[in-house]
Amino acid sequence: MQGPKTQVPSIRSGTIGSTARHLVALTLLTGCLAGCDMVDAVFDGLRQARAVESDLAQTTGVKPAVAFNWRNGRLTSVTVTFPKLMEDRPLHELAEAARTAVGKEFKQRADNVVLAFSLGPTGTGTAQAGPAQSMN
Repeated sequence: MQGPKTQVPSIRSGTIGSTARHLVALTLLTGCLAGCDMVDAVFDGLRQARAVESDLAQTTGVKPAVAFNWRNGRLTSVTVTFPKLMEDRPLHELAEAARTAVGKEFKQRADNVVLAFSLGPTGTGTAQAGPAQSMN
């Protein structure tokens, strides 16, 4: 039983056109990024974040991780995360050291500086629930 012959579309059909479109889109995107200095801003931000990490490592003795957020050329937030609790230093000293390092290295005031501490994994492997308490 033979039916009418239909042509099966080729896997390669349209690859030249789609490749050309992708190249044009990539060229436009690259031109736009280079034109607005977005790439330079990202690399400068990473360099400044590493400088804040080094500055705080010298000040506190522990190297934190620093993340940042820019919006329209404005430094909106910087998060400084220490790998452990710093029990030997008062919190206000750590906060002041972080604010000072951010202002010095980023060369502008951040709208918000977030100070965080990594607590690591929990001490027990399983969570245990206590007995249910009544609402009365």
